[in-house]
Amino acid sequence: MADTMDVERPGSPRGLKRKADDSRPLPQAPKRIKPLDQDVVNKIAAGEIIVAPMHALKELIENAVDAGSTSLEIVVKDGGLKLLQITDNGHGINKDDLPILCERFTTSKLKAFEDLTSIGTYGFRGEALASISHIAHLTVTTKTADSSCAWRAHYSDGKLAPAKPGQSADPKPIAGRGGTQITVEDLFYNIKQRQKAFKSHSEEYSKILDVVGRHAVHCQGVAFSCKKHGDSAMGISVPSNATTVDRIRQIYGTAVANELINFEIRDDRLGFKASGLTSNANYHVKKTTILLFINNRSVESSAIKQAIQRIYSAFLPKGGHPFLYLSLEIEPQRVDVNVHPTKREVNFLNEDEIIEAITGTIGTELSKVDTSRTFMTQSLLPGTKVPTISTPATSSRTLQASSSTPRLRNESSLVRTDPSSRKITSMLPPSATKSASTSSSHLDPVYTHNPTREAVNCRLTTVKELRAIVRANMHVGLTEVFATHTYVGLVDSFRRIVAIQSGVKLYLIDYGMVSCEYFYQVGLTDFANFGIIAFDPPLDLEALIRSAAEIERQKPFKTQTQSGEDDIPWETVPCTVTAQLVQRREMLSEYFCLDISEDRKLLGIPLLVKGYMPSLAKLPRFLLRLGPYVDWMNEQRCFQTFLGELASFYAPEQLPNTDRPSKGKGKSAEGDSAARDLGEGAVQGAKDVPDDSEELAHRREQLERMLEHVLFPAFRARLVATKDMLQGVVEVADLKGLYKVFERC
Repeated sequence: MADTMDVERPGSPRGLKRKADDSRPLPQAPKRIKPLDQDVVNKIAAGEIIVAPMHALKELIENAVDAGSTSLEIVVKDGGLKLLQITDNGHGINKDDLPILCERFTTSKLKAFEDLTSIGTYGFRGEALASISHIAHLTVTTKTADSSCAWRAHYSDGKLAPAKPGQSADPKPIAGRGGTQITVEDLFYNIKQRQKAFKSHSEEYSKILDVVGRHAVHCQGVAFSCKKHGDSAMGISVPSNATTVDRIRQIYGTAVANELINFEIRDDRLGFKASGLTSNANYHVKKTTILLFINNRSVESSAIKQAIQRIYSAFLPKGGHPFLYLSLEIEPQRVDVNVHPTKREVNFLNEDEIIEAITGTIGTELSKVDTSRTFMTQSLLPGTKVPTISTPATSSRTLQASSSTPRLRNESSLVRTDPSSRKITSMLPPSATKSASTSSSHLDPVYTHNPTREAVNCRLTTVKELRAIVRANMHVGLTEVFATHTYVGLVDSFRRIVAIQSGVKLYLIDYGMVSCEYFYQVGLTDFANFGIIAFDPPLDLEALIRSAAEIERQKPFKTQTQSGEDDIPWETVPCTVTAQLVQRREMLSEYFCLDISEDRKLLGIPLLVKGYMPSLAKLPRFLLRLGPYVDWMNEQRCFQTFLGELASFYAPEQLPNTDRPSKGKGKSAEGDSAARDLGEGAVQGAKDVPDDSEELAHRREQLERMLEHVLFPAFRARLVATKDMLQGVVEVADLKGLYKVFERC
């Protein structure tokens, strides 16, 4: 036994790897790339377009409506897997077109790729019938108005096929009525895995009814009927002359039809028109129902759904969800319909602005009718006692006797989430706020917005790279704080600090830093699509820059010998910067909406946020800094530095606090310290206003109103908080932590 064992001998090498076995097989050569068989390609494409019977029916309904049908009859068997038949009374199909009817990319609705920019029909790719013919047995019976008889054709794998073996595959004449009947049998018969995935025929039938119901609500003047094969009762039956409300009543019930609000909105600048019906505060269900049609195409949009749910959260009880039918018509050149295999999603320009306009209109309509509520009541059963209201003297004893186990609440977890609830500012004397508001009517800035500029789709690589840099630098936790925050109030207008609440925590925010980042992101998102603040009469560009140069030259807190400003030719700076801007005026107007005339007049500046006017006291310095601080030689750096200067100009100005000393050493010490901490340009707007003036009080009131009602709602809607913003956010209180402190005290 010992002779057969491997015994380590002294002096033998240790730690050496054994050599590989010579009989080890050599690595195989890489597999060659070969094109797939066309039949495999067609089946893969069919599986992407026709995922379930409901998708096949959706394509057939869209084709029938495109054909001008006024009546659609649908018959379903085994959830559409065994039989799916749709009959319409449309224009029909010419006999000469039947041989190529089920070939891929054969269509009468599209000729060139450019036609996609103005497509007005449901279908355009010519893949629906081709896809169905590769995964089912397809039969088409059609008759046009000028045909003496109907024609029936059978298809398999995109080509004409005989009805029975040995027969001819050519279309056969039969008796029939005008229109088209398409019969789909044995769906997914050659894809067994897909067929086995459908476990419940009733579930697939309910999905089919949902598709039919959505189109029945939207397609005015078209009659719809849908039933199971062999049943006499209709699952859906809508006459052609029914109104939209009647269609909703027949499909979704009387409860929702009686609580609908009509709304309409139109915006020529954004190029859209929206109309629809939405439920009021008296109706709510456990699941949100949204019938969304964009350019008559049934689609889905998570952004619209979330926005609608946010609006209704202020009107419906917790757990309640609304009903919405929305028909959105957007100019075809602003919509990209070819982004999803089943055409379930579309992309369009100015999505955030359009959604905000629609939700704002719905919120306004809801607030108009939210004057009364309807509650369900229940009759008392026989023999029960009528409840009585106890008097104040006995109410406490009755409460103690009736509730032996009182309900405990964890106060440390209670959060105020309604921004319209009472705040600290509502406890101030009404005289102070009243006087400030009465003096603001004649001091509000007046500007004009130019709606004639057409929106463009920015496809510049440099802009996309800058957007990617912002997304890569995103801080998820801080973004969530801003997305769910509640504005508390202004803390310090000189240091630009406000307080916000998110969850059970209180934060102090440097709104100057946050505003700069927000306006920079708006500049990237809406690049070349800004509004215009027009000046009437135009301003002298060189005079504005010269005034800013004089202020920069005379700054007392910068040592010129250390910064090298003695070498700056201040006399020629205004002319040089003006010449630079005039030379690049076409680019500035196209990309940034900064309009400058040939005779050196400033016609307008970009408008980043509707309803917000930047401090025009900072305009001269903004124009001056466009010369030396913008890199005009590199495209990406040019866009980045220009938008950075524009964001600094749009950031709210600093205003002296009412309790800050206006004279003496207190002002000098604290003001100089703040100037060093916050930067020279930040305090320029504050220096232009006397401390004890009516203008200062008005500007302070405007600042508070703008922060609460314009900027911070905008931050909550679309700000992507970056990691650099962490230094401008300080957590000052945690509700749970405060309760622990109070418990120890």
